[in-house]
Amino acid sequence: MSAQAPVRRITVPLIAARKGGEPIVALTASHVQFAQILDAYCDVLLVGDSLGMVTHGFESTLPVTVDLMVAHGAAVVRATKRALVVVDMPFGSYEESPQVAFRTAARIMAETGCQAVKLEGGARMAETIAFLTARGIPVMAHIGLTPQSSNAMGGFKTQGRDEDSWPLHHADAQAVTEAGAFSVVLEGMVEPLAAEVTAACPIPTIGIGASKTCDGQILVMEDMLGLGDWAPKFVRQFADLRATVDKAVSTYAKAVRDRSFPGEDETYQ
Repeated sequence: MSAQAPVRRITVPLIAARKGGEPIVALTASHVQFAQILDAYCDVLLVGDSLGMVTHGFESTLPVTVDLMVAHGAAVVRATKRALVVVDMPFGSYEESPQVAFRTAARIMAETGCQAVKLEGGARMAETIAFLTARGIPVMAHIGLTPQSSNAMGGFKTQGRDEDSWPLHHADAQAVTEAGAFSVVLEGMVEPLAAEVTAACPIPTIGIGASKTCDGQILVMEDMLGLGDWAPKFVRQFADLRATVDKAVSTYAKAVRDRSFPGEDETYQ
């Protein structure tokens, strides 16, 4: 009887090679138990700064710190064996200079064990992406709607409604590609624009609220599972776990109040 082959983690080159091939399955993850489940199905797990809102109750992603990303990133890496783990670089941790970005990214990778980092911004971040990739840090780029810049954008607005802006998005995709990013998230783009960017871009595009023609898709896990009381319009909810949890907790609370829990077989003997 032969020993079972060890599970090998998906690598950055394997994801980069998926351009135009089998769609990339990605979700966010920040919690050990959920990460263990997602690992069997996802090619990429993003420890996204959205955890600041869905896990810590912040009104935006801006208060998220590097310490917070490191803590959650390390937990997800420990919980998984297969998926490529990417960790978001939080607001204010990389924009100042390529050197500052390198110190942040190096710390995140060293302390979490993740395989790549993600940062927001197109042409304006190309120099930083090139600096990081030249020093051995794989970078997933993020263009279109960039939540960390939502104040400058005037809110969470779909990008590309005005066709005059399309050349800027194409230029962003080209810039991050030439800088060495191995993939790029397209967020909040009108479908025709996202489809054009995907067709023109030689690295995989991963859509969130963008075209189904992207090379992959990502959603915030909590939105996809229906855990919150609100989700963006583009989110397809594949479950209603909020209702499931609500029912379970209410049933438990009733059992406690009725003194029907724990039973004789539910106590230490």
